[in-house]
Amino acid sequence: MTEPITRRQLIGRTALLPALAIPACGGDEPVARPPGVPVGSFGADSTAEQVTASLDLSGQTAVVTGANSGLGYETMRVLALRGAHVIGTARTAAKAAAACSSVAGNTTPAVLELSDLASVAACVAGIRQSGAAIDMLICNAGIMALPELQQVNGIERQFFVNHLGHFAFATGLIEQVRAAGSGRIVMLSSSGHQWAPEAGIEFDNLSGERDYDPNRMYGQSKLANGLFAFELARRLAGTGVTANAVHPGVIMTNLGRHFSEWKQVLARLIGWTFMKSVEAGAATQCYVATSPALAGVSGYYFADCNPLLPSAQMQDAALAAKLWAVSEELTGEPVSI
Repeated sequence: MTEPITRRQLIGRTALLPALAIPACGGDEPVARPPGVPVGSFGADSTAEQVTASLDLSGQTAVVTGANSGLGYETMRVLALRGAHVIGTARTAAKAAAACSSVAGNTTPAVLELSDLASVAACVAGIRQSGAAIDMLICNAGIMALPELQQVNGIERQFFVNHLGHFAFATGLIEQVRAAGSGRIVMLSSSGHQWAPEAGIEFDNLSGERDYDPNRMYGQSKLANGLFAFELARRLAGTGVTANAVHPGVIMTNLGRHFSEWKQVLARLIGWTFMKSVEAGAATQCYVATSPALAGVSGYYFADCNPLLPSAQMQDAALAAKLWAVSEELTGEPVSI
């Protein structure tokens, strides 16, 4: 008969959970911040409602991907609460409609399947047809830690969904963001970008077939999100459009649905000791998308509602430029920015 696991043993076993314990910001170590970027009063415990409390977003339009659950849903809810018109995307029409109809304010559902470039193109075309200028484009949706290799068009699924789908979506809507005058693009990255391969992006292994590891491939996709934001910022310099990457924190959302059952059980049991609430998890992306203090601030990485220096890989301009070129090739269209 198996002996019961004590609480001490249970907590000790969390050392085996790298996929849950994404490197967090804070602690006793000094925080490295980029010079010249405003540091505000909000922090790890701030919520999306708190960081937007003084704002009236009436007349503004936001697009939020993955708005049917988790951080995307909370982001949509809060931005709509502050008066913005929010276009909330989900993988199906039913999910998008249900999410949008369940929040107060002005929302519009849209279908976006990031693993299907035809769906991405259709969603882009629909938003363009609406004629709306986009003040906030928040690329929030994503997948994580697929236990076995899955591919889309021969590309490892996490890289395709998290990066390539959003690359096609965001670049397809650039003119609508530029039309807002001072539009903001927010890419959800993660401190898990530090799990990326030593090469940063394995351009010779985008299929994922060589030594597939769920966390390493997730890290590669999150590194790609950050590099994409920084290359966007470089290309959009002087246009009034800003692009930044954010780490939302460690939160118990549907993102972890591919973890093994025992990891999910442990997260439910002790996650409260290190995880943020969904309300706090959505704060950084809402802050970066709306804060007047960040007007014109572009090309940075934020966590806990403040700027933070990411890994050296994420600051590699040559790597970002190569990723852009490869992403154009894989999505099938050159991007003029």
